[in-house]
Amino acid sequence: MASMDSPSFKLILGSSSSSRKQILSDMGYEFSIMTADIDEKQIRRENPEELVMALAEAKADAITAKLQIDVFREKDEPTLLITADQVVVHGGKIREKPSSIKEAREFIQGYSEGHAATVGSVLVTNLKTCTRKGGWDKAEVYFHKIPDDVIEGLVNEGDVLHVAGGLLVEHPLTSPFVEAMVGTLDSVMGLPRALTESLIQEALSSSS
Repeated sequence: MASMDSPSFKLILGSSSSSRKQILSDMGYEFSIMTADIDEKQIRRENPEELVMALAEAKADAITAKLQIDVFREKDEPTLLITADQVVVHGGKIREKPSSIKEAREFIQGYSEGHAATVGSVLVTNLKTCTRKGGWDKAEVYFHKIPDDVIEGLVNEGDVLHVAGGLLVEHPLTSPFVEAMVGTLDSVMGLPRALTESLIQEALSSSS
């Protein structure tokens, strides 16, 4: 689906993230889903912005390798592939998805009465023209004291194991303890709306 002033196009979201699916749906888009199935640990960068961009690129490479690109090049209607990645930065260290319940618990305990930053990338690949438009966005979250029973509730439920830094600010258990946020909630959730919309329009302009 396209907005009123945009050419008609199709969208593929290269992510199984429920948050990203929800945000893209809320933006008014219809899309199909494909996953990259890459070993993210094989891609390392010291700089968080460079890391998330490299991972979004790798996901796009993996998905496009599964597709018959010639088919997309011949179509009148462009197809855009959106890939994204996110890390949490806490205490100067990059945090990805927790590797264990123990690590998830330690991550969340570290946010209590402290703060964390999210750094997320978005990459839009125009499969008709093979051009890519990408960027990153950053947000910060400040927390009140998070009680131990809340932390245990989050860890036992398990969703925190599947997100960068074990950080789920939108979760009903977590949200009461968010003191302040610098940036947007959709950015913290892994798909900044304004950046995504801008990149979609840039990628579409390469078709005209």
